[in-house]
Amino acid sequence: MQRGISKPARVPVEPDLVVEDAATGFTGAVVSYGGGLVHLEDRHGAVRAFPLGTGFLIDGARVELVKPVATTQSAPKRTASGSFAVEDARARVALPSRIVVEGRHDAELVERVWGDDLRVEGVVVEYLAGVDHLEDVLREFQPGTGRRVGVLVDHLVAGSKESRIADAVARGPFGAHVLVVGHPFIDIWQAVKPARLGMTAWPVIERGTEWKHGVCEALGWPHADQADIARAWQRILSRVDSFADLEPALLGRVEQLIDFVTAP
Repeated sequence: MQRGISKPARVPVEPDLVVEDAATGFTGAVVSYGGGLVHLEDRHGAVRAFPLGTGFLIDGARVELVKPVATTQSAPKRTASGSFAVEDARARVALPSRIVVEGRHDAELVERVWGDDLRVEGVVVEYLAGVDHLEDVLREFQPGTGRRVGVLVDHLVAGSKESRIADAVARGPFGAHVLVVGHPFIDIWQAVKPARLGMTAWPVIERGTEWKHGVCEALGWPHADQADIARAWQRILSRVDSFADLEPALLGRVEQLIDFVTAP
């Protein structure tokens, strides 16, 4: 009697799991999954999508990649920011106060890590499309009692344009109701720990070169147009699962802003 072929082991897909597609030989680490697909990134940074299921190898053995099974945990759940999750909590009606960040990438990173907390608190995050617009935005918003504005600024270091704008706001008519804080990074990308992307440090870009384009070029990523830059950011953002993936210099500043805009 012919012996039956054994079924491949079922392996739940998870970030950084290294597998090989048996049909093509493409080997990479899992960077994301969803919609029935798993995205693998090889050691050269190339990303390809494959259907979940059989046809994969781990250490030469056939496996079937499956969606992870949700487990019931007795320990209190935590949000991506490290806070205890509030079970069955509905988002509050938005507070009059706001948190404002410089750009879309900043807003997406804050949402990824602090989104659950902000919805529970009723805090809305908006972006400026550049710190140069901050004073105009404040004049339109009219901060005051019960209408606080917390502002997160990139590259807030002594002598920078950003520091001059922050000082002007602090001395202005809304200074008592506005808190401007910042991190030292040239761009919010740098707030993601480089180890999450397999690097020891972010590339140093020469002055005069647009920073994001320079980073993509240094890493060998496409950078011909804004669509390439957008894809690069999504690649970086996909590596952020919690506060542990971010630099402390950003974590403290965001927590400070949340405390400021939610204070009684």
